[in-house]
Amino acid sequence: MTNQSDRAVAVSVDWDAEAAGFDEEPDHGLRDPDVRLAWAGRLRTWLPERPADVLDLGCGTGSLALLAAEQGHRVTGVDSSPAMVERARAKLAGRDAVFLIGDAAAPPVGERLYDVVLVRHVLWALPDPARVLRRWRGLLRPGGRFVLVEGVWGTVTPVGVPADRLTALLTPLAGHVRVEGLSAETALWGKEVDDERYAVVATV
Repeated sequence: MTNQSDRAVAVSVDWDAEAAGFDEEPDHGLRDPDVRLAWAGRLRTWLPERPADVLDLGCGTGSLALLAAEQGHRVTGVDSSPAMVERARAKLAGRDAVFLIGDAAAPPVGERLYDVVLVRHVLWALPDPARVLRRWRGLLRPGGRFVLVEGVWGTVTPVGVPADRLTALLTPLAGHVRVEGLSAETALWGKEVDDERYAVVATV
């Protein structure tokens, strides 16, 4: 369950300082062809088949946004780090994508609605996940979907959101909620992992 200590870990990170080396992690930069192919394959099953408007919250350097754009989707990315946004804009130059500096919990997108809210490893660090999810629900068109990639990391002092907790939070907001375990998919992470990693796809 997300708690104050979880958020303290995330808040204490200087994401502008982290931006320069952020893509060095296999699942961040997706530079390894096998890792990139694995994420592209997953996104293809999670995102609509037709071109859609995708809101990528906590987009970082834009690696998932780039895969979504390559699959024909229109992407809006939001991140609180100007340095991350700068790299995302460079990575997707010439693509149908817009990147905004702002709070993922309260995206600065005005009244615009989307077909997909895509979030990877962000919700666990936000205050009051239930309230945040309700706010994100208001950004989705009828028939839209959440695509949330989360997990629980660490064994001594684990941080994150367990899948059953996130499913319970989404159930009042969505007509169909599907959980996919990702821990065993080593191609996604570029290594073997033994913690809880998963995706939730929830249609509203």
